[in-house]
Amino acid sequence: MTCVVSRTGRELQRYNNMGRRQVVGCIPYRYKNGNQGDNNTCNDLEVLVISSQKGQGFMFPKGGWELDESVEEAASRESLEEAGVLGNVECELGKWSFISKSRGTYYEGCMFPLLVKEQLDLWPEKNVRRRVWMTVAEAREVCQHWWMKEALDILVERLSSPVQKVQEMINKEEDVLLACALS
Repeated sequence: MTCVVSRTGRELQRYNNMGRRQVVGCIPYRYKNGNQGDNNTCNDLEVLVISSQKGQGFMFPKGGWELDESVEEAASRESLEEAGVLGNVECELGKWSFISKSRGTYYEGCMFPLLVKEQLDLWPEKNVRRRVWMTVAEAREVCQHWWMKEALDILVERLSSPVQKVQEMINKEEDVLLACALS
């Protein structure tokens, strides 16, 4: 079952030790040919952008990280609420500090890739947002946030590098082994 309304309010919002609101988002992506195999190239890569509620620009789904969820759960929730997509949240792309244009305050943002497995016809913010699949170059051109463009560049680099993919798998396995040994 999926949520039928977006979360609202800031009672459960997380803030870092400097008092900056923590936001989290995803770059939803897929391959044009629909094939998840080894033949994927960045030329086949498409990313999903959404319209801003407050302006004409486009961005990737993002929103507040709340106290009752992990950072990955928050990223997945934002992608569902704002873009109507479900998928696998992958390893973090990075963290950025930025100033909110509307509030003039600093935020800390964290971005993740989301390999899209399902695109819903109905989602919580369907009536207030448009979603558009586009090439990386197109998304980079229309995205209104510099830090999201940097995250997109990191994603493209990661998906282009077979060595990086293997290293990430090794690191994950090492983390799991370490966690098991410590418990």
